[in-house]
Amino acid sequence: MRMVTFKLPETFDMNDQEIAMSLAAKLYEDGKLSFGQAAELVGLTKRTFMELLGKYGVSVFNYPASELSNDVGNA
Repeated sequence: MRMVTFKLPETFDMNDQEIAMSLAAKLYEDGKLSFGQAAELVGLTKRTFMELLGKYGVSVFNYPASELSNDVGNA
């Protein structure tokens, strides 16, 4: 696993877990990480990660609308 270091201002109002969760949720949403990889990044079970995604505005069903439209058309 790659280690990345960020320098944030002292006034930054997020703890390490919140930062990791925000990053993991965004990378999952963008399709850069699988669901399992994103949960692992934060050190959470898949179930706990799934439960927290809504707090970060990310759907568990990360499925592009274009693919959904194609699937509906094929059905």
